[in-house]
Amino acid sequence: MPTWFVGGTLSSITCSADETSIVCAASIVPPDITVESGWRAIKVVGPLDFGLTGILCSIAQPLADAGVSIFALSTYDTDYVLVKESGLGSAIAALSSFGHRITG
Repeated sequence: MPTWFVGGTLSSITCSADETSIVCAASIVPPDITVESGWRAIKVVGPLDFGLTGILCSIAQPLADAGVSIFALSTYDTDYVLVKESGLGSAIAALSSFGHRITG
């Protein structure tokens, strides 16, 4: 784990054979690290039962139909869908029209 990494409201480190991916506040990332900033997180209310199917699809499909790109992140209890801040309004409209209730 990098020494500069500090958890926050939403933070995650995912490691695979090909990469280490870190989700955190852009403000804590050192300037020499590649960063993709400007994301907003939409949290699926959980905890979710592992036996449930199609939850992420019911979120991803209306966003895809609206042309909103996503970065999905799952935890033990729930899912998060990150969208670019510029597409947040479109994302909320698409999810609302699909029947999802958006709060906060």
